[in-house]
Amino acid sequence: MILRYLDIQTYIFRKKNMSFLIKLPSLKDVWLLNCVESSQFNFFHQSFKINNISKIIIPSLHTLSISGLLGLLSTLSLVGRVKSLHVYAPSDLKYYLDLGKKYSRTNFSYVLYLHVLKTGLIINQYGCRMYAIKSINYYEFMILHSEHHGTFNLDKATSNNIIAGPIYGKFKKGSSFLCPDGFTIDGYKLTSINKIGFQLSCLFYCFYKKRFFEMFVYNNLVLLINF
Repeated sequence: MILRYLDIQTYIFRKKNMSFLIKLPSLKDVWLLNCVESSQFNFFHQSFKINNISKIIIPSLHTLSISGLLGLLSTLSLVGRVKSLHVYAPSDLKYYLDLGKKYSRTNFSYVLYLHVLKTGLIINQYGCRMYAIKSINYYEFMILHSEHHGTFNLDKATSNNIIAGPIYGKFKKGSSFLCPDGFTIDGYKLTSINKIGFQLSCLFYCFYKKRFFEMFVYNNLVLLINF
């Protein structure tokens, strides 16, 4: 894999036969974008547990995008996985999976949910949203992670003689309150720093597309996969 650093926000990959691991903050869940051959080896090499995969996103039915899928699904059965797995892919992937299970005489020990990709919101979970955009014969993706409010400091609230109740939630959101004696309590001083959200786009690189230039303005990170 060749990685070229263009600027602070953009990375271009010269090969398309690669997978991306998306680890959600403060969660064990791992999302796999693309499932190429040797994806399992890359998982172990990155010190991730293969059983923590909760979602697999397949952008197209090209051989390079699904060559490692059946092997990965079979390995999850062999390691005794019981929790369900969600796969997001074009509609015809179900025929590929059915034929693969038929001729390899394989059954999965867990429930496999297959979600058909369509343009629009496909995942909304843990404050993270993923959108799919249909191109010619593949999908491109945008991932948005919302900003999270900081942790409320209960000790500071108690020292200011603030009675526990719904008002704590308003302080956590940064609201300020004016007391009868004229003293102002600033909610931001009672909470830790907010966790900044981010926006990530995975595009199949094409010169002079309007969407390509717009992504540079609004995204924290842009992954451009060259064909």
